[in-house]
Amino acid sequence: MSMGIASNGAKASISKTPINSPISPHGIHDPGNEPPGVAHELDQLDRTLVIIDSRALERECFAQSLIARGVGLEVFPVGRIEDYTARRDQVPPVCAILLNLGGRRVGDPQVGDEIRRLSAEFGKVPLILLADTDELPQILQALEYGVRGFIPTSVGIDVCIEAIGLAMAGGVFVPASSVMAMRRMVEAGSEARPLSGMFTLRQAEVVEALRRGKANKIIAYELNLRESTVKVHIRNIMRKLKATNRTEVAFKINHMFPGYTPVGGSHATHPR
Repeated sequence: MSMGIASNGAKASISKTPINSPISPHGIHDPGNEPPGVAHELDQLDRTLVIIDSRALERECFAQSLIARGVGLEVFPVGRIEDYTARRDQVPPVCAILLNLGGRRVGDPQVGDEIRRLSAEFGKVPLILLADTDELPQILQALEYGVRGFIPTSVGIDVCIEAIGLAMAGGVFVPASSVMAMRRMVEAGSEARPLSGMFTLRQAEVVEALRRGKANKIIAYELNLRESTVKVHIRNIMRKLKATNRTEVAFKINHMFPGYTPVGGSHATHPR
């Protein structure tokens, strides 16, 4: 027992809690030091959320915040997963694992190894990452590893709890910012190649060449095709657009996609 000074000048006692102890909504659970007559809600909980974070203060504060906001699970904060496995028979079965990366990146070899090891050891138990970033490449790489949630530290505790619940229910949580970033990427791709929805990639290249007024021989040269193949593509394009000639193809494309400017350029190669 360590001693401290209370505000009134009297000595106040501060109890030391065991390191790596499960936490219930009533605080750190210490079976050997139960207050008389107190029925811990921990005894009613049958699932454990394991928090892995090598920083003691960070993990303890995060665990207490989850409990205070009613996560409804026994919370077991540890510095490494071995600290949990050594005591797993003392707590209810694990229902989710939350790995706090802090400033580390998903692409770091050590992080990748840790994720793979946790996935192999705990099988279908959902693994959730907490990180100081919401960068889309990081999130996509995490999803490729099979994680069931990516929580940036910019969100609040209530969002964390909802993300944990979603992962436990079989869903996958990603921040809204990443969804918007992905939408912008998709829209940018659609704007860059609006013809891709109507034509094959090769047909779209031929259409772009027709819009520039290029002759079949030039199109064949630039696209590394035989001239007869170019003619076949043009016939298929005319049929799709219900056009009767090359000029009408260019007119209809300009009318359907006003302001469209082809991106990139063709590199001349000799036809096969």
